Amino acid sequence: MTTVAHLLLLILLALPAWALAQPEQHCRDVRLGVVDWTDLHVANGIAKELLERIGYSVELSDQPATPQVFEQMQGGHIDAFLGYWTPTMVDIAGPFYGSGSVKTLTANLDDARWTLAVPDYVYEQGVRDFTDIAKFYDQFEGRIYGLEKGSSGNAAVLDMIKTNAFGLQQFELIETSERLMLAQVKGRVRKGEWIVFLGWAPHPMNQHFSLKYLSGGDQFFGPEYGKATVNTSIRKGLDQNCPNLARFLNNLVFEAPVEEAIMDKISNEFVPVNRAVRMWMHQNPAHVARWLKGVKGLDGKPVDYQSLVASLEVTLGR
Repeated sequence: MTTVAHLLLLILLALPAWALAQPEQHCRDVRLGVVDWTDLHVANGIAKELLERIGYSVELSDQPATPQVFEQMQGGHIDAFLGYWTPTMVDIAGPFYGSGSVKTLTANLDDARWTLAVPDYVYEQGVRDFTDIAKFYDQFEGRIYGLEKGSSGNAAVLDMIKTNAFGLQQFELIETSERLMLAQVKGRVRKGEWIVFLGWAPHPMNQHFSLKYLSGGDQFFGPEYGKATVNTSIRKGLDQNCPNLARFLNNLVFEAPVEEAIMDKISNEFVPVNRAVRMWMHQNPAHVARWLKGVKGLDGKPVDYQSLVASLEVTLGR
């Protein structure tokens, strides 16, 4: 055996088993972090449908709130989270980023918003800024409606109450799910009653309710009425060990109107997530081509995106 051949044999023997198999077979099982937000269900639904059609297996890992998602990523039990909102989640994610166990791969949505909102008739009666809320304690019944316990928005409101920011010390935060919070909004708007709640974009609430975002919350939600960026976070080493998967996740960038159109199908037409995202992608093949640019199948072969798009068609029973 020549010296070169001997060296090559030693290198092959030293490689882990996954490196000798088909490209990225060790990355086949993908775990995406889930919190019960409609916009995140859309992003995860798109990722799952496309990844599974190119050979990956995707598990949607449900967690009660954002902190638990990052804890699971730190432990290597979740690979990616498509719902890291900045700046509002920076305090929650900070320790995990600081330890190096989590990193941001890319911003997946730039035109987002996240702050307190009121119906337009409440706005017109004088509630236009955070400093106005406490003036109308009785009309609001001393309540601010938030999301699930542990969410970054709830944390901001609780901080305001604890520090008596804007005179909110006597207010109570109602912690509930997105679905139940929006049911409260719908019911109160129908009756012309007052409510202040966590609002955000993208979300169909912006089309279905005449709502107004409040000014003055820069310290807690960021400037420009809570202008936010949604990011894709990944666990340590994912981009080095699974470059094809990382390329796909890096490509997976959205626009607010796209997410809102799909969310509307889910929230108001009661179309299941998987069917809603398939319907939209089948009708918008250019987006699918962009998301799959430079991405290969798990077998290492180029992806025929036109055939893939055709397979997304929703028919009766399929």
